[in-house]
Amino acid sequence: MSALAAPADPVPGPGGAEQAAEAVVGKRGGALRRLPGKAKAGGVILGVFIFVAIIGSAIAPYDPSATIPGQALPTAPSAAHLLGTTSTGQDVLSQLLVGTRSTVVLGLLTGVIATALSVLIGMSAGFMGGLPDEGLSLLANVFLVLPALPLLVVILGYLPHSGELPTAIVLSALGWPWGARVIRAQTLSLRGRDYVAAARESGERTWRIIFFEILPNEIGLIAASFVGTVLYAILTSVALAFLGVSNLSSWSYGTMLYWAQNGNAVQLHAWWWYAPPGVCAALLGMSLVLLNFGLDELGNPRLRSIRPGRRGRRSWRPADPTPVQEPPSGAADHSGLRGAESGRP
Repeated sequence: MSALAAPADPVPGPGGAEQAAEAVVGKRGGALRRLPGKAKAGGVILGVFIFVAIIGSAIAPYDPSATIPGQALPTAPSAAHLLGTTSTGQDVLSQLLVGTRSTVVLGLLTGVIATALSVLIGMSAGFMGGLPDEGLSLLANVFLVLPALPLLVVILGYLPHSGELPTAIVLSALGWPWGARVIRAQTLSLRGRDYVAAARESGERTWRIIFFEILPNEIGLIAASFVGTVLYAILTSVALAFLGVSNLSSWSYGTMLYWAQNGNAVQLHAWWWYAPPGVCAALLGMSLVLLNFGLDELGNPRLRSIRPGRRGRRSWRPADPTPVQEPPSGAADHSGLRGAESGRP
């Protein structure tokens, strides 16, 4: 063998694959521990609602639309009906489990459509600039000043109620401008960075600069915009169903509140009829708010709070001011004494 020959790579031992897997799991666990508490709490609550939306129809004890002949008043919770019944004998728990799916699916579907529109229009306006930027910004401003709720009531009143898709399209058409303006502003800031200019000078194509240089730096912003749009869609859909505008033949939180209002649940003190959907809508909205705050805190270093148990553990960086250590007590006297001693002949 010659002296310049490269040594062969060491053959991993039998436990090399297991150690690599443990290292990957450890890194992911460390990233999970670094998540803000708000994001963890919001993610757990949202995960519970998504899980219920998936299996709700299968675990519902009764048909949510089945009535009891002859019943005219709502009955309180009991062993047979854990959350009571409506004035026609419909099981409230079954309506809640089945209605979770419609509410969550509508919110997520609206979030996907509106976020896609926001990214497309916002990044196009911010990257191209000039006349296209002015035109797309004007379009976003026009949609921002439209009265959303009255317009939704008018449009949904004429649309055929064939599921969540028509409502999601209408909500997305009025919910994309907020995210588009924020993404446009961020794109305007990123397109002037040095690495984007270097990519242009090296001959990179426009689509590659957008998808590989700019888009990865906006993932946190896009995720926060998606969560905010889902929150807007869920709360707006509940309000529209409560007003009787959406499809009343399918169960959702808003539909339950609509029928509770028509059945005079408040006057009859039937709290089990209107409280569960109201509390679930509030918890679902709170989970999205916490998740949004957590993502914003994760992506913005200025919003990251210093944990009490980790104070003083951050290492010094070149951008930080040079730390100045105070001399111990009596150090000045000793230094003066040494100076005096050194000055002796």
